[in-house]
Amino acid sequence: MPSAMRSETPQTASPLLRMRGIRKTFGQAVALAGVDLDIYPGEVHALMGENGAGKSTLMKVLSGAHQCSSGTIEVEGREVAIRGPADSQAIGISIIYQELALAPNLTVADNMLLGRERSRHGFLDRKAGISACRSVLDKLGVDFQPTDKVSTLSLAQRQQVEIARALLADCRILVMDEPTTSLSARESERLFAVVNRLRSEGLAIIYISHRMDEVYALADRVTVLRDGRYIGSILRSELTEERLVRMMVGRDLTSFYQKDRALERHAGSVLLSVNDLRDGAKVRGVSFELRRGEVLGLGGIVGAGRTELARLIYGMERRVGGTLAIEGRDVAIASPLDAIRAGIVYLTEDRKHDGLFLDMSASSNVNTVAIGLDSRPFGFLNAQKARARTDKAIADMSIALAHRQVKVGTLSGGNQQKVLLARLLQTKPKLIILDEPTRGVDIGAKSQIYEMIEALAESGVGILVISSDLPELVGISDRVVVMRDGRIEGEVRGDDITSEAIISIATGSTGRGTLQEDTP
Repeated sequence: MPSAMRSETPQTASPLLRMRGIRKTFGQAVALAGVDLDIYPGEVHALMGENGAGKSTLMKVLSGAHQCSSGTIEVEGREVAIRGPADSQAIGISIIYQELALAPNLTVADNMLLGRERSRHGFLDRKAGISACRSVLDKLGVDFQPTDKVSTLSLAQRQQVEIARALLADCRILVMDEPTTSLSARESERLFAVVNRLRSEGLAIIYISHRMDEVYALADRVTVLRDGRYIGSILRSELTEERLVRMMVGRDLTSFYQKDRALERHAGSVLLSVNDLRDGAKVRGVSFELRRGEVLGLGGIVGAGRTELARLIYGMERRVGGTLAIEGRDVAIASPLDAIRAGIVYLTEDRKHDGLFLDMSASSNVNTVAIGLDSRPFGFLNAQKARARTDKAIADMSIALAHRQVKVGTLSGGNQQKVLLARLLQTKPKLIILDEPTRGVDIGAKSQIYEMIEALAESGVGILVISSDLPELVGISDRVVVMRDGRIEGEVRGDDITSEAIISIATGSTGRGTLQEDTP
């Protein structure tokens, strides 16, 4: 990831935004306990902290979605009262949330102008509106038109529409909440270029991210929150991973990835055999074995076919060739139900759309696949067993929630992921496929998920991990197979498991690893 050219915030400059002693309570619960934040014009200010640290609550106070219980907000040295979103927008504050708020059935211009349409002599002036939108879009260097339907745009392009809408509203302070969560590496690079351009034009940007490489690449300063409290702010020149992690979690994580290769676990007998598996499109003849108690990493760049392979093994996609065997016995998997019966479960990369029922309780989500175990005669359910199962999962997985009936959609990303993992484990699987298991998860939750993976492997469960986070893949895998263009291109193990070795195989360049011939 490229390092942005920047100069550090002048100490003599006056802040554009100053938040002092911001406190927010919900009943007896304290979400923010006297938080301070200074934002200067022409800087990218990273706001970091674990899920639940108070970042989103602080930004909701700034946006007017919440009103602070106490504290002050100043813009250009003048105290302002933000009682709702209209007040926030009027003083030039715009927020782009992780879940984009666009109407896909409308055009780009319609979305940009929503609530601020141009008029002339009392009539809607569509021509003037489109012209204003085009001017902003040209400034951003986009490759689509204001008359295009949003539904035809990629996720990265839709994000550009959100940015353009903010600029059209004369935004001076732009908040970006986890903007790269669903973007590819190339799309992220384009977003970084836009962020750098806006910074050079004097826009103040508050950038919320869990990804440290993005913070190193973009941030001029970093402010850390923990447990609703202000921990401190540091300049980019003072930033180190050790210092940042210590501020975020309150402790050192010197051995963040716990695997000791000198004490490498002895994998058991072959659990899964994949032979010449094909889907007629993205998976083009894949063969590999996974043993009991082994954490097998699956590496490769975006588009290599990793997720498609996982979905094929799990029966979510139809295979056109090849075989699967569990413990030496061929299995016919044509659906996820077949996979579950064979002892295979799959943690999807998109937990919100393909994994969880966000409007349902944590208890309902945990018990979904095990509901048949609780049935009583005449179709009645054993609610007591379901409650006990949920309470055990909450304790075992350290899921932070007020009570078991809390809606999953209100939980942090890390706790949502733990609920999904808890559900999968109710089936007592032999093999777990984890697709981007820590995407959108904070450092503390990541550490807990890694510990769970290690404990499951120690108990004899086979684990296949797909991750685009190379340090993660290197840190937790016993062995890594690498895909390119729908095939397994190579394998690395032991001390040869490095980011460089994985990348060299994934891109086809010369590097370490045992290369395999292409499957015709």
